[in-house]
Amino acid sequence: MEDTLSKLRSLMASHSPPLDALVVPSEDYHQSEYVSARDMRRQFVSGFTGSAGLALITKNEALLWTDGRYFLQAEQELSDQWKLMRIGEDPAVDTWMADNLPKEASIGVDPWCISIDTAQRWERAFAEKQQKLVQTTKNLVDEVWINRPPEEINAVIAHPLKFAGRSVADKLKDLRKKLLQEQARGIIFTALDEVAWLYNIRGSDVAYCPVVHAFAIVTSNSAFIYVDKRKVSAEVQTHLVENGIEIREYRAVSSDVTLLATDELDAISTDKRVNGEHQAQENKNDLIWADPGSCCYALYAKLNPDTVLLQQSPLALAKALKNSVEMDGLKKAHIRDGAAVVQYLVWLDKKMQDIYGASGYFLEKDSVKKEKHLQSGKLTEVTVSDQLEGFRASKEHFRGLSFPTISSVGPNAAIIHYSPKAETCAELDPDKIYLFDSGAQYLDGTTDITRTVHFGKPSAHEKACYTAVLKGHIALGNARFPNGTNGHALDILARIPLWKDGLDYRHGTGHGIGSYLNVHEGPHLISFRPHARNVPLQSSMTVTDEPGYYEDGEFGIRLENVLIIKEADTKFNFGDKGYLSFEHITWAPYQAKLIDLNRLNPDEINWLNSYHSTCRDILAPYLDEVENAWLKKATEPVAA
Repeated sequence: MEDTLSKLRSLMASHSPPLDALVVPSEDYHQSEYVSARDMRRQFVSGFTGSAGLALITKNEALLWTDGRYFLQAEQELSDQWKLMRIGEDPAVDTWMADNLPKEASIGVDPWCISIDTAQRWERAFAEKQQKLVQTTKNLVDEVWINRPPEEINAVIAHPLKFAGRSVADKLKDLRKKLLQEQARGIIFTALDEVAWLYNIRGSDVAYCPVVHAFAIVTSNSAFIYVDKRKVSAEVQTHLVENGIEIREYRAVSSDVTLLATDELDAISTDKRVNGEHQAQENKNDLIWADPGSCCYALYAKLNPDTVLLQQSPLALAKALKNSVEMDGLKKAHIRDGAAVVQYLVWLDKKMQDIYGASGYFLEKDSVKKEKHLQSGKLTEVTVSDQLEGFRASKEHFRGLSFPTISSVGPNAAIIHYSPKAETCAELDPDKIYLFDSGAQYLDGTTDITRTVHFGKPSAHEKACYTAVLKGHIALGNARFPNGTNGHALDILARIPLWKDGLDYRHGTGHGIGSYLNVHEGPHLISFRPHARNVPLQSSMTVTDEPGYYEDGEFGIRLENVLIIKEADTKFNFGDKGYLSFEHITWAPYQAKLIDLNRLNPDEINWLNSYHSTCRDILAPYLDEVENAWLKKATEPVAA
């Protein structure tokens, strides 16, 4: 790493103007949470492999900011040249730069890798000391990254209407209505899942996310996609052209945004039809719409700031509101996924008993230590998660995992976004908690589920903690709330049982989930973070329910289901607002052995028994006789 840092510092010194600091964000040109291997610049410079974080390199310091999911992991992965900055505890990066860098300092950043919002926030922070944000013309990290992975040519795939549920024409028609409402004549899309959703395409340019590296521009009369044309087959070309979408080279987005700014872009379009009719629509409006949270600063810099509408993309909400076909697909995908999770638990239960003498999923006894087992027989966090992937891969419409499986034993489970590596991962242990958080991409939906289990004898403390997490999970899932309520208001429901004992967790409680798209999908979320106030929860959104508790160096607990939001059938309707509730679509048992039933009230026990009964019925057709017998036992009614 030292070599990398010193090379970067010499490039900073020779840059015009010389840079006092260089910011290396985690994001790619599309502000993606998960990025392709060649875009993992922050990971390359810092050695920290988490999905979120920002590196700052000054003349004599190197600092890395990340959030509470990654504090433990960053401590383990960063070398002593790096200082960990904990988001929420240490000063924010813009505050730190403004306070610690000299007056009139030049702070370099690749403007393609930073959003308009972030750049403008930093510029405000820098104003007091006349510091300036310098847009580098080249990415300095790329200059020193000798073995940077090459670009991959992955095929674009047309996403069929039977899974998408809405045609491109229909989506474009709606979008153009919004442009008129907002007095805009064009809009730039940089978020990969928005481009994929709007044009009904998918791809494999980013691991775990079925997206294509592409930009889109839509005007009142034209639609463009900017993509490496080598990825576009004749079939996909037909799909796009039939929908009035012009295919342009990926890098042409830069010059086309300049044309958009001067209202000359439509002139180059070969297709002037709207809604399939050849009639150019007059739009006297002059605004260009860009989402400040996802559009990169490089493209914004080509526009006249006075005619830019900085507002959340209209597709963020449209994509989050699932249509009936997507909703049906998500439910079916979660049933097949639940079956895979149960098959995995059956397999793991038997292996833990056979190899380690564990008392197993159902019994609570100390494990009978077996003779030292052979290397080939042992189970590790990675070998078992490979087995789980195998069960999923056998299911209809499976296309891959939706994120790297978090398969964690004992102390590793306390690392919230732990990602086991074959060389260093832990062996399974019958006397420790095992947490697995995993999901898959199916053509008809994306899944994300967490369960926490113990194959030996859990301590009273572990049971008390598991039960508090379960109580929070049940409380949130059973909430009813008026239209207009946001996820910030509901987050507390999942924490109250933990707070009662002075416990808590350092992550949000729920995120939206895509339809064969990103596993983390906005614009809504359930969280203590202020931006959870921005968007009210609405009927036909999806959201996860995933409270947890983590004891550093000991164990971690998390339970996660995907919920859909629907209209609630309340007795009354105060204020004529309409009320909403949640419906679980994830199906897998909670381990009765880890529950302290004395801590559950009668309503919670009834809920658990009812969920387990549905779980048993819904998964039965997907399981064999042995698996069904196991599930029947795992879902037996409980009583305090």
